[in-house]
Amino acid sequence: MSKGGFFLEFMGGPRVEWQLYIVTIIFLYICGLKTSILKKMSKELEYISLKDIESILFDGEKIAFSSKIMDRVRKSFEFLDEFSKDRVIYGINTGFGPMAQYRVSDDERIQLQYNIIRSHSAGAGNPLPNIYVKAAMIARIGTFIQGESGVHPELVELLANFINHNIHPFIPEHGSVGSSGDLVQLAHMALTLIGEGQVNYEGKFQPSADVLKKLGLKPMGVHVREGLSVTNGTSFMTGIGLINLFDAKKLLQWAVIASVMVNEIASSYDDFMAEKLNQVRRQPGQSEIARQLREWSAGSQCMLNREKELYDGGHQNESVFKHKVQPYYSLRCVPQILGPVYETLENTAKVLENEVNSATDNPIVDVDTKTVYHGGNFHGDYVSFEMDKLKIAITKLTMLMERQMNYLFHDRINGILPPFVNMGVLGLNYGMQACQFTATSTTAECQTLSNSMYVHSIPNNNDNQDVVSMGTNSALLAKRVVDNSFQVMAIHFMSIVQGIDCLNAAAKLSPKTKKIYDEIRAFFPKFVDDTTKYEEIAKMQEYLRGKRF
Repeated sequence: MSKGGFFLEFMGGPRVEWQLYIVTIIFLYICGLKTSILKKMSKELEYISLKDIESILFDGEKIAFSSKIMDRVRKSFEFLDEFSKDRVIYGINTGFGPMAQYRVSDDERIQLQYNIIRSHSAGAGNPLPNIYVKAAMIARIGTFIQGESGVHPELVELLANFINHNIHPFIPEHGSVGSSGDLVQLAHMALTLIGEGQVNYEGKFQPSADVLKKLGLKPMGVHVREGLSVTNGTSFMTGIGLINLFDAKKLLQWAVIASVMVNEIASSYDDFMAEKLNQVRRQPGQSEIARQLREWSAGSQCMLNREKELYDGGHQNESVFKHKVQPYYSLRCVPQILGPVYETLENTAKVLENEVNSATDNPIVDVDTKTVYHGGNFHGDYVSFEMDKLKIAITKLTMLMERQMNYLFHDRINGILPPFVNMGVLGLNYGMQACQFTATSTTAECQTLSNSMYVHSIPNNNDNQDVVSMGTNSALLAKRVVDNSFQVMAIHFMSIVQGIDCLNAAAKLSPKTKKIYDEIRAFFPKFVDDTTKYEEIAKMQEYLRGKRF
């Protein structure tokens, strides 16, 4: 099947044939033959793209793999099963980590795999939300389908069933130093695959064994090195990173839209986003953001044309110009500020897609060269570094939104709006005044959280792990920054639509921004009197997160 292609069959024929087909599906499902049916409604993959991941996470697509992929996994397993019999191979007939110097007897090899799963299920903190766990499972299965791990094909099939049936292992936030990958969190994932521990299924945590039995699924069998292979890799930090990336891209889109609408409120001259102006600075991200600004502002009756307004020779007798010749940086320098954010997220996307489709395991079992390589593909520096960069980029984006908000709230700066876009009685009413406290303090937290995690390596594990990535911590901090940014963005859009109504300017907006305005006003009506805002902020966040462009 072609890269990322769909495998979807539709049955034709008379109604009676449809009914017979449906009855047959139900019968086969009850008989426990779910996997073959799911393939007919699944996305069958040979490579997992970011678009594929979004479809699985947000559109309910099912995951399945071509026979070519499954054959690759099987050959890797069969090779390792034979190759490992007379050789010393880490994690098969040796201990783990600094215990690798101790040989494990052949009759204890299977127990060794269970021991790493149980002993390393030692995480702490809140369970990670389901969407992040599901993304981590997709990343883990991405490693196995490379056919470089020596795992039994039934492990791939079971993980696919976990993904397709929305079975989410209990995985606590804390435990990973990012090398050897996410040992602790992935051990929690492995624990549920062997039928132990808890999973979140149908909205509640319950024993994994009960859910597997209910769905007619067999726990993972241990054959050679399945225990080590599930626990050893970067999939947990990568899963969190994927959601961070998808959310960050959405935030960037909203930042572009907000920037257009604020400039519409300010009646800015539109040449700050001119194609030529931005092309002469040879930074592709800047030009792309400028293009998006032009696209969203097309047809606006609010923006001014500098050539018509200031280059017409009609201002010879003016010593002080009433309208600001150049707006503040937070309005005018949007392409220059968001351009690096755009480029950062594009690079993060490349790194994460590569990581999902990589063997982040150790050792690496290679059928082609007929050997087993010992190295450090589990080391999470690639993901850790990208998560640091992502959170810095989103913090800068959040700072820009907060400054635009301040422009709207500060009547002595904008000169056209009442303080805090207050449409009530000044002194008696307060508009969005208190909301700014929330936005400013949350932005400040983002600034503090943007200190690098990537450089905070602490040796541990008897100094076996003497330099580590802290990739999962980096991803979790980036998650916090992204969540914070949505809060600030929510308050900003509440302020924007209030500002538009202060000027009665809705009819003059561009068609695209007018649509956004209408969607927001459908659930957040114009207000004059003081009302509580926390529920409306939460509702606005839901809208911003849920909007599909």
